[in-house]
Amino acid sequence: MLEKDQRSQLLEENEYRYKLQDVAEPKLYRELFDYEHVPKVSFNHRLVPQHMPEQIWITDTTFRDGQQSGSPYTVEQILHIYKLLSRLSGPNGIVRQSEFFLYTDRDREALEACRNTGLRFPEITTWIRANEKDFELVKAVGARETGILVSCSDYHIFKKMNMTRAQAMDRYLGIVKSALSQGIVPRCHFEDTTRADFYGFVVPFATELMDLSRESGIPIKIRVCDTMGYGISYPGASLPRSVGGIIYGLRHYAGVPSEQLEWHGHNDFYKVVTNAATAWLYGCSGVNCAVLGIGERTGNCPLEAMAIEYASLRGTEDGMDLTVITELAEYFEKEMGIEVPPRTPFVGRWFNTTRAGVHADGLLKDEEIYNIFDTARILNRPAMVAVDATSGSAGVAYWINGFYRLSGADAVDKRAPFVTAVREKVDALYAKGRNSVMTDAELRSLLKEADEQVYLKLEANLAK
Repeated sequence: MLEKDQRSQLLEENEYRYKLQDVAEPKLYRELFDYEHVPKVSFNHRLVPQHMPEQIWITDTTFRDGQQSGSPYTVEQILHIYKLLSRLSGPNGIVRQSEFFLYTDRDREALEACRNTGLRFPEITTWIRANEKDFELVKAVGARETGILVSCSDYHIFKKMNMTRAQAMDRYLGIVKSALSQGIVPRCHFEDTTRADFYGFVVPFATELMDLSRESGIPIKIRVCDTMGYGISYPGASLPRSVGGIIYGLRHYAGVPSEQLEWHGHNDFYKVVTNAATAWLYGCSGVNCAVLGIGERTGNCPLEAMAIEYASLRGTEDGMDLTVITELAEYFEKEMGIEVPPRTPFVGRWFNTTRAGVHADGLLKDEEIYNIFDTARILNRPAMVAVDATSGSAGVAYWINGFYRLSGADAVDKRAPFVTAVREKVDALYAKGRNSVMTDAELRSLLKEADEQVYLKLEANLAK
């Protein structure tokens, strides 16, 4: 039948209702995933419309997927990170939810500690496997919403679970009904969607869930999981890898509202941020992320990246405190011993640091020439230079201004005699064979040698 779409104001066909295809043999898409070669990207040149939701947000999996990829976090660490996430989220709840494990005493203690803060955002949710025993854990802690693992590809259904599609769907629907009977919002994690039979299993299953949602009056959520990072954002790419096709198909054919859709991606093919943004563009309200992108294998979508992407797409920070991004990175490095690769955007110690002398000279004249945005205001990370053999006097001057937080009339000029003296000492070190970047401690020592009076004045101002 024809229905008028409220957003496009056009008559659209809405008569599709896909039924489960309970096949005898698994559909493994061997033409795409033959395992002996790099997975192939296929195109059918079918374009689906973008449909950016009225509201978009971020959800957090730092304490679930992020935690399972390394050493468990302590209760104190989880509580501290949770408080930082709340500050980053801001009053409008851009970081809307954070999910927790429930399997150990430490997991439950951490959940209670975060709940006792009384912070509104991020809302605390849980995650379980699709069985009744795990569901008892959710009821015990009184969670309003829980994630439920519901694997969707035949790789998982046939090879891991040893079930048919019909058996898997029956099992999944049973646990969802258990959640609904207790008034708990089920968030169904469609594991391995980008290798699943979209019209043979994903859409029929999602359709059944939407039927249950309407009957119960509880908004069942669907988290589309790009478990292996196979998602593709290219226009005209075909299913099962097309991110836009998946999101459009779930909305159009299964009737899943945008606010009940969430994207969860991995970075196996360097596409995790682009895929998450594409999910937003095609009608998915939520993107699931972890701080620093920590997660299984190559990791999840970095939460800090999507906070910046949100501001870029919306044209506003919408109440987020983006300076918290810097605090999170520093906490993970200093307090948790998790190294942040120095060239990582927004959080690496070199992300806004230049080495080239010509770039340093440009920064001295106008920071905007070589800095991506006002990193000092937005991230509390002033642009810096790394001093080495190519930095010249401009590099030394910029380092002094940056390290000692000098600006305006207080900023030093690259022609100052003590700047020249420091640069000559640096050049002499490299002439003798040095090949590593100068450290802050070394540069402070060279400055003291060059002009002790200037050095003492700058150090005194820094200590204030």
